[in-house]
Amino acid sequence: MARRWTNDLTRNDVTPEAVFLNRRRLIAAMAAGTGAAALGSIAGPALAAQGDMTPNTLEEITSYNNFYEFGTGKDDPREYAHLMTTSPWSVEIGGLVERPGTYAFDDIMAKMTVEERIYRFRCVEAWSMVIPWNGFELADLLNMAGVQDGAKYVAFQTLLRRDEMPGTRYPVLDWPYVEGLRLDEAMHPLTIMATGIYDKPIAKQNGAPMRLVVPWKYGFKSIKSIVRITLTADEPPTSWNKANAREYGFYSNVNPEVSHPRWSQANERRIGGGLFARRQPTEMFNGYGAEVASLYTGMDLAKNF
Repeated sequence: MARRWTNDLTRNDVTPEAVFLNRRRLIAAMAAGTGAAALGSIAGPALAAQGDMTPNTLEEITSYNNFYEFGTGKDDPREYAHLMTTSPWSVEIGGLVERPGTYAFDDIMAKMTVEERIYRFRCVEAWSMVIPWNGFELADLLNMAGVQDGAKYVAFQTLLRRDEMPGTRYPVLDWPYVEGLRLDEAMHPLTIMATGIYDKPIAKQNGAPMRLVVPWKYGFKSIKSIVRITLTADEPPTSWNKANAREYGFYSNVNPEVSHPRWSQANERRIGGGLFARRQPTEMFNGYGAEVASLYTGMDLAKNF
């Protein structure tokens, strides 16, 4: 069952396609007498609607991407991601876990409860979307593997297959792409492993078959096409921090008060408005402060950016 959260981001803030694909859920809810409350539960964790926001289309979500393994242009992932083989797929889970091993994707999915979560997505480049993900809580996957007492961090690694990922032929980053979370961030109910969008399998350019989504952090933290998860006692290295620690910290929480060294993070451009897309204020923690601010009590969020 989907958890209830503070929720005033509605179907009006995503594409009409989402309404069509999930109409059966709303009808069922109305028949059960639960009405709008059920729709709120279906929507999942969400943020404030901005009135006249232009809704994102599935085309926008799948065509405007950063996935440097396929190139640095926004359209490169859609053009080249078809080269990536995603079936069969497995994820190696190791480190400080009770049941280390290589888990087949299909076996993982058979044990997980998939929900729809409508989240805002905020890129460090100061653009944003609203995306209805399908996925399961990362905590459920980690609990399946069994987290040992000494674990404090979770490290992730993206697939590296140079013959299928033309972008990795260039030293844009130190491949393979790696990311990490503190364990309490990873176990938070907002943190999911996304496997779909709009009830469809997630597109390869969006991180098929399974990617991380951490909605209160900048998008590069939500690592794509994951092949390895490692529980550790020490803070793991992360790709963008290794590339430029001055510009990209380990935490990378959305924070309008801390500018990127080369641009302000105080506002963002919502994808979907073309050349004249209006900018809107960026919210602290991407608007999820009520749920996650307590994770950082007492921390200097400018220092620990």
